Amino acid sequence: MNVQTRPEPFTLQRRKPGGGTAPLSGWGFANETDRLTDVLLGNPAYLRHMATSSLSRKHLRENPCNIQVAQAQHKELVAAYEHFGVKVHMVPPEPELAMQVYTRDSSVMTPYGAFITAMSQWWRRGENYAAIRHYESLGIPIYDMVTAGTFEGGDFNVIEEGCVLIGCGGARTQEEGARQVAGWFEAEGWEVRLAFIDEYYVHIDLMVVPIAPKLTAVCLACTEPGIVDWLKAKGHEIIDVPFQDTMALGCNFMSLGGDRVIAPSSSQVLIGQLKARGFEVAEVDMSEISKTGGGIHCMAQALKRVP
Repeated sequence: MNVQTRPEPFTLQRRKPGGGTAPLSGWGFANETDRLTDVLLGNPAYLRHMATSSLSRKHLRENPCNIQVAQAQHKELVAAYEHFGVKVHMVPPEPELAMQVYTRDSSVMTPYGAFITAMSQWWRRGENYAAIRHYESLGIPIYDMVTAGTFEGGDFNVIEEGCVLIGCGGARTQEEGARQVAGWFEAEGWEVRLAFIDEYYVHIDLMVVPIAPKLTAVCLACTEPGIVDWLKAKGHEIIDVPFQDTMALGCNFMSLGGDRVIAPSSSQVLIGQLKARGFEVAEVDMSEISKTGGGIHCMAQALKRVP
């Protein structure tokens, strides 16, 4: 007889003080390299090019984003996920939320539920509320909410099961917010390492992104050597992404698990290395939409991965 698992009740604070929070049964993931089954994306219907970082400001000044082309590129990204059999959940667009396409920033999915971040820029804080509403509609409880300082999801980088690298650039993620989140996961028994980065690089997932178990893409030119040594000590093989490619969001891709990756078509050094290792790579042109401040990894929040 099949026993139906009842959905877990929605709550705004599922985290147990002091740790010991039970993993969810139907959502979440142990790491960022298992097989992706469900992903959260943002609809770019109301996308605008705003100065969210020095990189996006430079594009805005010299060669602003063509919004229609950017929206078409996002459709190709959605098609790539669907091609690989990933179920796409789309946050309903709101006219006031111009940067809602970057679903990694406003929340973070974990094995225990989603936690809601604290956005640094006032024009993006509404994305946090929209994320809460959408998680409730999906039946995904909230693990907790960042309250100690600003924190954005691109700075929560699950390196392997039970191990997270947390970026802290000071501008988008403040040390106070980073240490609050670090404390939660240390209490759950995770290994946590803080990476203090220059705010120019925005988030840690600009320069460090897991590809597969013990295989990680890193821009060696802009990543602190201590972080690289830490990864190597864990047995990780490093694929170096050139600095110029990294600044064009070339190290900001999405691992789907099962030796499958969605990567920006401009990142040919990384793509060549992946194909040489037998990976299936969906190459998607992100050149226009990335002018607004983020890449493929920034635009996706993994909701469920399975071994």
